[in-house]
Amino acid sequence: MAVYDYDVIVIGSGPAGEGAAMNASKKGRRVAVIEEQEAVGGNCTHKGTIPSKALRHSVKQIIEFNTNPMFRDIGEPRWFSFPKVLKRAEKVMSSQVVLRTNFYARNRIDVFFGTAEFEDKETVIVRGTASGDETLRAKNIIIATGSRPYTPDDIDFSHPRIYNSDTILKLSHTPRTLIIYGAGVIGSEYASIFSGLGVKVDLINNQERLLSFLDAEISDALSYHLRNNAVKIRHNEIYDNVVADERGVILTLKSGKKIRADAFLWCNGRTGNTDMLKLENIGLDANSRGQLVVDDHYRTQCDGIYAAGDVVGWPSLASAALDQGRAAAADMLDAEDFRYINEVPTGIYTIPEISSVGKTEEELTKECVPYEAGQAFFKDTARAQIYGQPVGMLKILFHRETLEILGIHCFGEHAAEIVHIGQAIMAQEGESNTIKYFINTTFNYPTMAEAYRVAAIAGLNRIANL
Repeated sequence: MAVYDYDVIVIGSGPAGEGAAMNASKKGRRVAVIEEQEAVGGNCTHKGTIPSKALRHSVKQIIEFNTNPMFRDIGEPRWFSFPKVLKRAEKVMSSQVVLRTNFYARNRIDVFFGTAEFEDKETVIVRGTASGDETLRAKNIIIATGSRPYTPDDIDFSHPRIYNSDTILKLSHTPRTLIIYGAGVIGSEYASIFSGLGVKVDLINNQERLLSFLDAEISDALSYHLRNNAVKIRHNEIYDNVVADERGVILTLKSGKKIRADAFLWCNGRTGNTDMLKLENIGLDANSRGQLVVDDHYRTQCDGIYAAGDVVGWPSLASAALDQGRAAAADMLDAEDFRYINEVPTGIYTIPEISSVGKTEEELTKECVPYEAGQAFFKDTARAQIYGQPVGMLKILFHRETLEILGIHCFGEHAAEIVHIGQAIMAQEGESNTIKYFINTTFNYPTMAEAYRVAAIAGLNRIANL
């Protein structure tokens, strides 16, 4: 068995692993990356963020073609199958793999394809590489193995009609009806995708409302638009059992309801990928969800071992994972660019798209913060009218007395892009982070960005009229 010595070993090549590896390499360290899949990119590229967002974009284009009267000069509305739409996503995934493979090659990072196991806190065995088992040694190791769908034992995921958010990407047909259990971010996104393809969707939510961490007004807007697209949302429901046969799937809920559909998609919870690492050899224990506990420098309880990304839990976003990986590498190498990742914008790629940063109205009310809200509705902005995308709103929450911006909440086309303007101003210090910035700044016209000026004027008018 060959033995290789490195300065840093990174287990996993998703966003967290990539961020850690690149940062360590740029600082002159010799880096090895271990990836259990056949290509770099992790679950983000192959099973999660990239394929689902590419699917969403294609479905959005289909909806545009089928609902815009202008396209009737080209042809009649068309039906597109899920496998056909998936081919477009696969092209994006392949492009991402090529891009990321070049990153590692350009930075002279060695990539080992196989399964990682700890032998001790400075030694990792890589099982199943093209050359057999390999031994890697380093004093600094970062665990960035990500997560996978949680799959309860009482559901038969081997049945061809039962899927989770990974295996759904192997769906070879388009069901007429679909049950989605779990109305979190992933479940809501897939509800948008399948309903956009004309599939009748039942979305089962075990909470009182969709995405309860969102501002209530934004959550309500998502519920409205999903229902408007024929999604049946069932709140406060918990499954009792799921039974599948050659004719379909029957979901029985603890409330006594029974729902039949052609297929069933489980989107309820995720588990950290730690069970194959042999953590017992280094004295580490994962929690009941397979996640590792870290401090505010991404250090585990084992000296020299760090963890970042989905494997540590919150916020389980690709954007945050990349920064967490970079931060972990910076801390272990005593670099000056360390920062703890705590201000993370939320991007949810439903139809309509949702994004937010900062406090919600409910949080500010609970904290007794005197705030006001300024809103701009996309239907009233010229750029949205030009796009033919009138659905959406931008809401700015700000302190009534200091005018400091406290939260930005947006839904509609390009929401995940628009929110970063507000995020940048919120990060400024002194008087630069107040709502007056949007009044005193000239925006291009027509743009979606001018919604900030409209919302700011509306908000200031509300307090001026008292």
